[in-house]
Amino acid sequence: MSDETVAQKAAQAAVVLSGYGPVGQAYAEHLAQHGEALARRYGVRLRLAAVRARSAEYLPPTDGTPTDGTPADGTPADSTGTWAPLPPRSAWGPALPLAGTLDRTGAGVLVQCVPSSPEVRDQAAAEALLALRRGVHVVTATKSHLLSHWRELGLAAAAGGSLIRISGATGAALPAADLARAGVRGLGCRSIRACPNGTATFVLDRLAAGDSLPDAVAEARRRGIAEADPSADLSGSDAATKARLLAALLWGWDASAVRTETEAVDEGAARAARAAAASGHRLRAVASATADEPLLVRVRLERTAPGDPLHALTGPEKAVVYGCPDAGDITVSGGRSSPLGAALAMVKDTLDVAAPRRLGFG
Repeated sequence: MSDETVAQKAAQAAVVLSGYGPVGQAYAEHLAQHGEALARRYGVRLRLAAVRARSAEYLPPTDGTPTDGTPADGTPADSTGTWAPLPPRSAWGPALPLAGTLDRTGAGVLVQCVPSSPEVRDQAAAEALLALRRGVHVVTATKSHLLSHWRELGLAAAAGGSLIRISGATGAALPAADLARAGVRGLGCRSIRACPNGTATFVLDRLAAGDSLPDAVAEARRRGIAEADPSADLSGSDAATKARLLAALLWGWDASAVRTETEAVDEGAARAARAAAASGHRLRAVASATADEPLLVRVRLERTAPGDPLHALTGPEKAVVYGCPDAGDITVSGGRSSPLGAALAMVKDTLDVAAPRRLGFG
């Protein structure tokens, strides 16, 4: 069967995208530019059926009219592959309640790219719970409601026969969640050690090279590595959050019940980073958890020696080491930390929940 025939026979999956910041825009752009290639390769055409942002909503046309630069089948607007962004939000309509949008679009997947902030946590949770109970799969990069409503989300998915995927919340393009959820299943994983925050790794290396903390953070911002407010990165909070989610996937913990102990990257860390470098070590903000200490995640500034996978990280790279005593340690590292990296992780997750299951090697 030719690729063209496969694409023509591809199943349709309507996607409602909630959140249209940098990650949401990158997600929409990727579907527009690569929708046909994805349909040929995976047998499902991901159609962006609605985009929601706060109180506004945009529904792309369903007749192929390229109002947003993208025909309804997800192909690029023209033969050059150029993608035009959606109309300005002033041209969007008022947002329906999510139930109305799901009904109107026949959506099979809700993709959440809203900020991981306390202000939107309850709304993100309510929308995810609604979708899951209705049998709509949820793909999310939003962390806040995963931490507060983990068990409720799992029960809602079970009730609705739906799936949740969280790669975008655990390390952008790093496939750490896939390993925790299924990749090390049956291998007896007993521990995780991780550097899941690229900003902390980058800043510590700059401190070791002699930069002051303000200069190291400024350079991280200049390179697009650090957020405008890097406090969650430097405090250890972000690393702890990602480790909580990975541990919950690994061992069935309730992420909302996990306790955390964190050590910050601060002025004192500058001295420790330089001292570590002088002895051939590298200081790393290591998030760890073990099955032998349930519901506890620690983030500590740790001297790592040559040969340690976390020692080998450079710049904003991330890594997770899954400690499997019998099978041997398994490490995943790399993956772009950027809006595009997070968007690609969510495309991967969307394909995972929406693509038809294939027999054999498929």
